[in-house]
Amino acid sequence: MNIRFDGKIVAVSGAGHGIGRAVARSFAGLGAKVFAADNNAANLAETAAAGNITPHTVDLADRRAAAGWIAEVERLNGGAAVFVLVNNCGGVAGQIAKPFEAVTDEDWDRIFAVNIGAAMALSRAVAPGMKRAGQGRIINISSGAGLQASLTGIQAYCSAKHAVVGLTRQLAHDLGPFGITVNSVAPGFIRSNPDTEKQWDSYGGGGQKALIERIALKHLGTAQDIANGVLFFASGLADFVSGQILQVDGGR
Repeated sequence: MNIRFDGKIVAVSGAGHGIGRAVARSFAGLGAKVFAADNNAANLAETAAAGNITPHTVDLADRRAAAGWIAEVERLNGGAAVFVLVNNCGGVAGQIAKPFEAVTDEDWDRIFAVNIGAAMALSRAVAPGMKRAGQGRIINISSGAGLQASLTGIQAYCSAKHAVVGLTRQLAHDLGPFGITVNSVAPGFIRSNPDTEKQWDSYGGGGQKALIERIALKHLGTAQDIANGVLFFASGLADFVSGQILQVDGGR
């Protein structure tokens, strides 16, 4: 099958770098009308420089702002519904591992806001339009940390990514009758942003070697590997696939 998304409206959150940038550019290269959101305007502009990507600087941890972005995307398209929503906004929000008793409410809430809160708000915002259209794809970027303990050691991150997996499975059940599929890509360790670079450096040579040895393919993946999984779920190849978690981790 020749996978194309010509004229399809695609919204990608957290598109300022790494995985989100690869996803946005991949859809744009396949003909989609891509709308990209991030809270870093400079990074977002770099993503959009590839062409056919409309950038919107938004703090997606603000649920009202997140919903407003989707409303603006629909307005710019004459009220047409988003066909693909990619919930990529997330990460560890610059935090590092610490004993659980030292975790503050603010640290916990920030990670939940950018990981599960944004995914919930954006999914809720696109649902009415997708229902009217009788079709749609919601693709959540979770993590290997949504299926087991996290390599980051950050309790809130692991918990939030587990919540993303739960949201995926529940929305697949709730939205399936309207022709909407909901799936998730769960990356392994990908060096894709300043936080993952900091994490990688913290392992040292021995830790880095040990991590790679635990991967069946014996090398790290790339942001494009994750984008390829997203393209699969968005394509006609996945018309009868919903509620699934695709681990893209090289066989960890």
